[in-house]
Amino acid sequence: MVHQYQDLINIFNRTFAERYQTRLVLGDDEPIYLPADDSMPYHRIIFAHGFYASALHEIAHWCVAGPERRLLEDFGYWYEPDGRTREVQAAFEQVEIRPQAYEWILSVSAGFPFSVSCDNLNGEFEPDRLQFMHKVHHEVMQIIEQGLPERVALLADELRTFYQTEPLSPALFVVK
Repeated sequence: MVHQYQDLINIFNRTFAERYQTRLVLGDDEPIYLPADDSMPYHRIIFAHGFYASALHEIAHWCVAGPERRLLEDFGYWYEPDGRTREVQAAFEQVEIRPQAYEWILSVSAGFPFSVSCDNLNGEFEPDRLQFMHKVHHEVMQIIEQGLPERVALLADELRTFYQTEPLSPALFVVK
C-alpha cells in the first residue's frame, strides 16, 4: 500500500478544515502547530519533510489538545530537545503516551506501520523503547474499550474508508 502525504492532507482537510478551521500543511524542518492569527484565518498543523508518520504524529497532538490549547502555538506545550536526562525523558514519555496512542490508532486505520518515538537519540542514556511501547499499547486498549474521541474517530473512519482497511480491533495492535 502506498502512502502519499498529499492523500493525508486531502483527507484531513476535507474532514476538519471547515468544522475546526484547521488544515494540515506540508512543512520543512520542524513540525509545529500555528493557530489562526491576523495574517492566516485558519489553524495549521505543519508536519516535517513530507513524512507521513510526522503528519500522523502532529495530527495526534491536535486530537489531544482541547479548545483552549488549540489557540496556542504548539498547543502551549513544553518541548525538551534531544539529549534529555532520565528525569526529563520520563516526563516527556508520560505526556507522549496519549498522543502516540492516537497516532497508533490512526496508523492502523491507514494501514501504515507505527513505531513509538522515544525521541532521545543523543541523551545520556538509551530509553527503554519496549517499556514505552507497552505503555502506549495499554493506552490504545483503554481508548478502544472506552470509544474513540470524536476527532480521532472521524479521521480513523475516513482513513479506513480511503485505504480500505478493516475495522479497529485490539488484535490489530501488536507490540513488537
